[in-house]
Amino acid sequence: MSDLTVAPHEHGVIRLFALDMRPEEAKFLREPGAADQVLGVDGLDPDQIDIFPVSDLEDLGLYGYLHEGGGVSECQLDRSMLEAIEGWVMVVRSAAFGGRAAQLNPDPRLHLLGLFTEEATNWTGGAIETESAKPFSAPQAPIDNDATRRVGSALMAVLALLVIGGALWLIL
Repeated sequence: MSDLTVAPHEHGVIRLFALDMRPEEAKFLREPGAADQVLGVDGLDPDQIDIFPVSDLEDLGLYGYLHEGGGVSECQLDRSMLEAIEGWVMVVRSAAFGGRAAQLNPDPRLHLLGLFTEEATNWTGGAIETESAKPFSAPQAPIDNDATRRVGSALMAVLALLVIGGALWLIL
């Protein structure tokens, strides 16, 4: 599978493209459907595509944007290569494809600079060995005697019947 093939249900992948075009053309790619055209794919989610000049990142740079903002591990990033990039870039997250498979056919003015994966959350954990985590370790609540509640409910029911009966007797 190439870097231009999007697998079905792909998750956590970021594709970085350099845009070899005038700033006006690059800004136009922010319009709905424009990124679809230059990538050769229909139905992309524009909220998952960032198009900007690298100079907008100021001190953060592409390295910081991908590592701190995109969750890409340091071992995947080449700081010197990313610092050398100038001009406009397009960042396409896999969520832009909506879980669909796709084959990208980018415009010749787009150059794939890299494919990066976000660090996944490790949801595994060891066993919790504290006393409070053991089953049935909570103090047992005393058994509640609800006989008083039943008597009160019965009394309320009798009172309600008397009121309804009295109202009916006055009406008839």
